[in-house]
Amino acid sequence: MYRWMIAAPASGSGKTAVVCGLLALLKKRGFLTGAFKCGPDYIDPMFHKKVLGMPGFNLDSFFLEPEKLKAQFGRESENLEAAVVEGVMGYFDGVGATAWGSSWDIARILGLPVILVVDGRGASLSVLAQIKGFLDYRPAGEREENRIAGVILNRTSPSMCAVLKPRIEEELGIACLGCLPVLKWLDLKSRHLGLMLPDEIENVQEQIERLSRTIEENVDVERLMELGWEEKQAETKEKNRKPEEKFCLAAAMDEAFCFYYQENLDLLKKLGARLLPFSPLKDEGLPKEADGVLLGGGYPELYAQKLGENRSMRECIRQAAEDGMPMLGECGGYLYLLEELEGEDGEMYPMAGVFSGCGKREEKLRHFGYVTVQAGADSLYLKKGQQIRGHEFHYWHCPQDETEGRMEARKPLGGRKWPAMRMDHQVMAGFPHLYYPSLPEFAEGFARACMEYRQRRNRH
Repeated sequence: MYRWMIAAPASGSGKTAVVCGLLALLKKRGFLTGAFKCGPDYIDPMFHKKVLGMPGFNLDSFFLEPEKLKAQFGRESENLEAAVVEGVMGYFDGVGATAWGSSWDIARILGLPVILVVDGRGASLSVLAQIKGFLDYRPAGEREENRIAGVILNRTSPSMCAVLKPRIEEELGIACLGCLPVLKWLDLKSRHLGLMLPDEIENVQEQIERLSRTIEENVDVERLMELGWEEKQAETKEKNRKPEEKFCLAAAMDEAFCFYYQENLDLLKKLGARLLPFSPLKDEGLPKEADGVLLGGGYPELYAQKLGENRSMRECIRQAAEDGMPMLGECGGYLYLLEELEGEDGEMYPMAGVFSGCGKREEKLRHFGYVTVQAGADSLYLKKGQQIRGHEFHYWHCPQDETEGRMEARKPLGGRKWPAMRMDHQVMAGFPHLYYPSLPEFAEGFARACMEYRQRRNRH
């Protein structure tokens, strides 16, 4: 099996471009390829799925302990011929000012060779100094090797790469695999939460195909393959039986709501869920078979007017909540469950009204980073003292959270805390994006509530 991590000294160095081009190239060469993303990001996996036509997965050593992370990677890569793992932020950047949860941490746990994508624009010999710093550095108290096996120079001309390549290999002792020149045609736009979604970018498939050709022309792919080869260990395979359907789960999936961890969906399916995608933007109501609702994150603020105009869907959601249908809303999904939402245009629009209050934009990021959510008392899907891990990243805010939040969100490593997650009827919602495998009992509780709702519905 071939497997690599593509990492970088910092965000914006070109990791996603290299990964998408490499995925397209491996697919074109006939390898059964899977993609993984370090950290809690939703958008990069959408690009991976756009290339491969199948979902990717997140790998996060804050969400999961090392042994569970290794088991997860083993399961998801078991039948693959190649696995490409995209790093997060800078190579050593993790929780706070530590390497916990960093690309380095995940490469260390999984034993991955790392290809460092270094932005060489506007530099020459200084590129070596930067690479050497990453080769020499170790997080405090760590002795393990940094696992960097090679580099790709981004935004670097082939002529400059030809000059730097022998210096890198002779002086630093690692492979210089080639370069990507400045690509004026590459247009992966960004906005406040990161890259624009792949379906919003014009000619995205054509750009990815050109990326694959550029890599083929400028990168030593054969040497890259040599660095990534690893003999698979013989393992006893578990029989994958299709879970029995026990409940139907309506999941909002459209332009406004599209942020889901694949691992969350897979866990719910393992517990018996049949997912029913629906659109709060376009559909008149929930699927008739729904026994529960998932409202994931996304960009409801960009579609606030259209969401507000879909009165039948808003009323259907509110009525289902009042009837006791279990619901989970995260970030954008929570905003939709409020009475009103401030759109990107600054206007207020009506939403579902399951919870009181309005979602309004703040000037700065309200919360950003990993959180642990803890129940202070027994609640819908969490018992007192139970903790589930997650991530927050939002500019919008609802003042009612400060008085009606029924759980405590806390930054890791003794950081600050604040009220989070509101509850009413069978609805639990808030800004944290929860990672269900970090506390499977949470998903089990939600699944159980959906099954009980189905039984009540069938009796009537």
